[in-house]
Amino acid sequence: MRARLQETGYLVDDGLAVACFLAVRLHRPLFCEGDAGTGKTALAAALAGAMGAPLIRLQCYEGIDAAQALYDWDFPRQLLHLKAAEAGGVTDADLLERGLYSPRFLIARPLLRALETWPSVLLVDEIDRADEEFEAVLLELLSEWTVTVPELGTLRGERPPVVVLTSNRTREVHDALKRRCLYHWFDHPDFAREVAIVRRRLPQVTERLAVEVTHAVRALRARDLLKPPGVAETLDWAEALHALGATALDAELATTTLGAVLKYHEDIEQARGLDLTALLASAATGGTS
Repeated sequence: MRARLQETGYLVDDGLAVACFLAVRLHRPLFCEGDAGTGKTALAAALAGAMGAPLIRLQCYEGIDAAQALYDWDFPRQLLHLKAAEAGGVTDADLLERGLYSPRFLIARPLLRALETWPSVLLVDEIDRADEEFEAVLLELLSEWTVTVPELGTLRGERPPVVVLTSNRTREVHDALKRRCLYHWFDHPDFAREVAIVRRRLPQVTERLAVEVTHAVRALRARDLLKPPGVAETLDWAEALHALGATALDAELATTTLGAVLKYHEDIEQARGLDLTALLASAATGGTS
C-alpha cells in the first residue's frame, strides 16, 4: 500500500499506510481528522489512483440533505414522459405512476453512485461542516451498505466502496459514526518528509528552494497565527516562487509572496514583523525548526 501510494506522488508514514491497507482489506471507512491542508483530501485521490478506481466526491456543507447526497428524481424528464404517455392515450393511473418512478429517471447522487460503482473510492469531504441530521443518513449507509428508495425498494451494492471521511474538526462528529470507521489523525509532517513531498509534487523546484520554503513555513507554524499554513500552502508557496523564476528564497521575495502561504491579513502582518533574513540564514545552515 505504501509503495502504491508513493507511485501516485503521495508520501505516507507507516501508520497511515497500515490504516489505508486495513480500510481496503476490511471494508471499513477511514476517518481522517486534522488541520486543513495536511493532505486528508489528497489521500482519497491517491487511493483512487493507486487502485485504478474512480474518485467519487461528496463535498459536505451546512444544510446538505439526503436528496443531495443519495438520489433525486429527474422531474423534467418525468414530466415529458407523462405528457408523451397522455398524448399516446395512456389513461391508467397506476401504469403512469410505475412508468414515472423507474430506474431510468433516478439520478444517483455521490453516495448511491459509489454504492453502484465497484471498485470506487468515496470521499465524504469535511463531514464536520454538515448537520448532525446528515450524519444519521451517512451512518445508515455505512452500517448496511444499502439505499432505500421507497418507489423502487432497497438498492444494495455488490461490494462496498473504499470510503474516506475527512474532518477539519470545526465541530465534533458523533461517536456513533466514528465507531464505524478506522481513525487516523493528520499532523504536519516532519521536516524531511515535507521537503520530500515538495520535491515529489513539484520536481521543477530546486532542492534549495524546497528546503528554504519548508523551513520558512515551519517557522510560521510556530507562531500564534489565525490559520497556520499546511502542506498545501507549502506547495502553493514553492510553486509561486518557481513561477517567478526563483531558485532560492530571500527575505524580500518571501515578504512579497506571503499571500501564497498566509490567507489572513493579521497573519501576513505578523510574518512581516519577523526577521526573515535571520530565519532564512538558519535554513541555509541546515536548521529545521
